[in-house]
Amino acid sequence: MAFETTTNPMRGVEAKHGSGHYGVFEHGAHIWSYQPDGQAPVLWLSAHSAFSDDQPIRGGVPVIFPWFGPGEEGDPAHGFVRTATWHLQDTKDTLERDGRLLVEYELDQAMTGRQDGLPHRYRAYLRAKFTPEYLGITLEINNTGENVITFENALHTYLAVGDVREVTVSGLDGATYFDKVTGETQTQSGDITITGETDRVYTSEGEVVVHDPVLGRTLVIAKSGSANTVVWNPWVDKAKALPDFGDDEWTGMLCIEAANCRDGAITLRPGEMHQLRQRIALA
Repeated sequence: MAFETTTNPMRGVEAKHGSGHYGVFEHGAHIWSYQPDGQAPVLWLSAHSAFSDDQPIRGGVPVIFPWFGPGEEGDPAHGFVRTATWHLQDTKDTLERDGRLLVEYELDQAMTGRQDGLPHRYRAYLRAKFTPEYLGITLEINNTGENVITFENALHTYLAVGDVREVTVSGLDGATYFDKVTGETQTQSGDITITGETDRVYTSEGEVVVHDPVLGRTLVIAKSGSANTVVWNPWVDKAKALPDFGDDEWTGMLCIEAANCRDGAITLRPGEMHQLRQRIALA
């Protein structure tokens, strides 16, 4: 079962529009709720997430930067910004008129107090646009220093689904992928169905469509500034091994992530900027 709350368990921005619900934590600039008026939640959030300042949140949209995966020995998985406190730069709502909310968060190396992993100056922005039709997310990284920087990033989006075993994912036919479960590189043939632990990094810049017959809806995930699409579900054994993941919660979620990782890592010269964008729309 997904996490249910009527109050924000951490500091951030929370808004309601009819039966709809939008939410972003300042902890990790973490989008944790996108539920348009009259719809079931689009984002999945674990009932076992820690909601602690020193722990990442399981579900929603974690921001991954400056590395994807384990990093170097002793590094936190998926980078250190997931547990950093981001600064709220701006928020604007037109909820009563058209059900929209805009939020912008900012982070730089002075706020995190960290130099390891990315020892040069940067400034990051997370912008979220909530509407009744779609959720738009932009992760912007600026090189504000005097050295070239190379990094990986991702919007680690957990989608809520009725039953992941009934879902099909289209849009990746013919794309090559690295299978992190088997350690092999393969080519996708046809639509994706989830029949076991799935952890794949696709080389694809295109749109992905999630067909969910149990909830009776289709989610269209478009992106830009993204060389990779990650598809992940832990299945039975991996879910049981994760302390912040309920044993049976795996059936209700599927990660479709806009990413730049492995050979798709980003390099910025001084003064350059990169934007990773993802748009999740109900079709």
